Amino acid sequence: MKIALKEAFIAFQKNEVPIGAAITCDDVVIAKAHNLTETFNNITAHAEILVLNLASNYLKNKYMKECTLYVTIEPCIMCAGALFWSQIGRVVCGASNHSRIGFLSSGIQLHPKTKFVSGVMKNQCQDVIQKFFFLRRIEKNKIM
Repeated sequence: MKIALKEAFIAFQKNEVPIGAAITCDDVVIAKAHNLTETFNNITAHAEILVLNLASNYLKNKYMKECTLYVTIEPCIMCAGALFWSQIGRVVCGASNHSRIGFLSSGIQLHPKTKFVSGVMKNQCQDVIQKFFFLRRIEKNKIM
């Protein structure tokens, strides 16, 4: 989770929503990424999608049954769908997504064999995203 959190900080510095992700296989980090939706002007450039692509290329396989995804916030519906199809073995999540766009509140489920763990480094993961949106609101108020 520490690597995913470092990725979130990189996103923060780029003025991207600070979400980071990393995938391990056999306890080795094989991919890491952060949100790049603003940089690429692409709504699908979420950290989870990007890290799945990198890991898939590394493994030369679209299935990741033996892998673990570490992500700083609960994945959205789109990312949960991609995780389902990847058949990833485990998802470790930092903070919950209380904005109703997280997959848990939607009723969407991960692959039946995927293990899901939440709350790892929860406070650190929450802090970075809360600070980002707090600063954004301040900037928005300065403009108005």
